[in-house]
Amino acid sequence: MGHGWEGVVLKMLRGRDFAVTVLACEDVTDSYRRVRFSDGGLLAATGTHPTMWVRMWFDDGGKPHQRAYTLVDPDPGSGTFAVEFALHDGRASDWARAALPGDTAVVTVQGSEYTLPEPPPARMFLIGDRASVPALNSLLDATGSATATIWVETAHPDDERLPLRIRPDRHEVRHVPRRDGGAGLVAAVKDALPGLVGDDRAGSYVWIACDTVTTRVLASYARRELRLPKHRVHALGYWRPARAARTAGSVS
Repeated sequence: MGHGWEGVVLKMLRGRDFAVTVLACEDVTDSYRRVRFSDGGLLAATGTHPTMWVRMWFDDGGKPHQRAYTLVDPDPGSGTFAVEFALHDGRASDWARAALPGDTAVVTVQGSEYTLPEPPPARMFLIGDRASVPALNSLLDATGSATATIWVETAHPDDERLPLRIRPDRHEVRHVPRRDGGAGLVAAVKDALPGLVGDDRAGSYVWIACDTVTTRVLASYARRELRLPKHRVHALGYWRPARAARTAGSVS
């Protein structure tokens, strides 16, 4: 199966395809599944960086379908990585539920880039949800001794059991139930963040990876109202909410 017009565009942008093979599968919770892969030479060819992601391709009734996933524990030495799937209705989740050792998939490397801020932050404020837990964990692994306050939006009863790589001596996690299309998370962050940042704008770092609407609202708040330097705020929408639920943008 080809990749359709999206694949043509990615090729024009010098995207590189790799065939990967399932090695093992693990149900972390009832709605969160980890699949480990042999990388088909990907990591040796590209190297790694924090929050690195790939586009994984699936067959959707004979049509190509792709979704982006963060690599979990990429190991160039062994040529392996894992992908964690937040399960819901959809072709990618269906594939992950049925995946078995020996199954194969194609992934494209194009567009993933991230550089840790300089100077390294003394205090981090990380805002995400179940879709961005792998990237959040990658960032925690890469930032050494920095302290962190972490907001995680939960949409399922078992989301509080997702595998966050926190160190209790310097990381604090605040779970926030999803409501009103992300408005609950926006309100919780706006209520707490000014007092936590205080006057240390240069030493603070805000990382946001939620749905596109919530991410946009919080990034604008951090930059315009808290006046954090642009290079101290990193924001990327990880998924698009259903149109009917897009209410977070109205939160002030």
